[in-house]
Amino acid sequence: MAKSQKKLKQKMLVFLVPLIFKILILPLFWTLKKKRLGEEYHDRLLASGKPFIITFWHYGVVCAAVASGQAPQIAMASASRDGDYIAAILEAMGVETVRGSRNVGGVGALKGLLKGVKRGLHPVLVADGSQGPARIAQAGGVLLASRTGIPILPMGWSFERYKVFRSWDRTMIPLPFSRMIKIVGEPLHVPPKLDADGLERYRKLLEDRLNGLYNEAWAVFGIEDHAPG
Repeated sequence: MAKSQKKLKQKMLVFLVPLIFKILILPLFWTLKKKRLGEEYHDRLLASGKPFIITFWHYGVVCAAVASGQAPQIAMASASRDGDYIAAILEAMGVETVRGSRNVGGVGALKGLLKGVKRGLHPVLVADGSQGPARIAQAGGVLLASRTGIPILPMGWSFERYKVFRSWDRTMIPLPFSRMIKIVGEPLHVPPKLDADGLERYRKLLEDRLNGLYNEAWAVFGIEDHAPG
């Protein structure tokens, strides 16, 4: 396929993916029997009128996209082709995006998030990044929190019945009329001007909190690992 044809196909897909998301995925989530735990943490931060960082493991990225738009948000999406689709979906849901990852464009994306915080936007960060390893927290969210003074709000999801995709993160979507658990954890407040040791300490603390939420959410359905190897 010629390079021009590939570019045209990519543009068409970027245009179509948000439409498919709104036509198929959003109605699917409307059928779910939802139970939310820890929402008081989210509501309390939202009522403060100040930004906070929303973070979660990559397996729940579809859930996060569906839940977006409750407050003005700015999200980091990778500079990859897959990131094009994620950015298109988020922007269709009213979320601003900056492009970058740990390996490509990360510094520029972090600057974009910092500017977004100054404008009152809530940053959205996937804790294990765009390439993983899965359920191992990267330091970006902690660094952003340390520089801005805003808290990190961890969250996670589980389903009684669901489909898992063959990807590094084992992204999932629920099956229709399944039961859903959304669990929000206690906000993590990060001290300013962390050194390398402090950054690692809070990175590990965030990782432990997210995995604690993961275990708690899936335990409701008697599941230890939503996608065992």
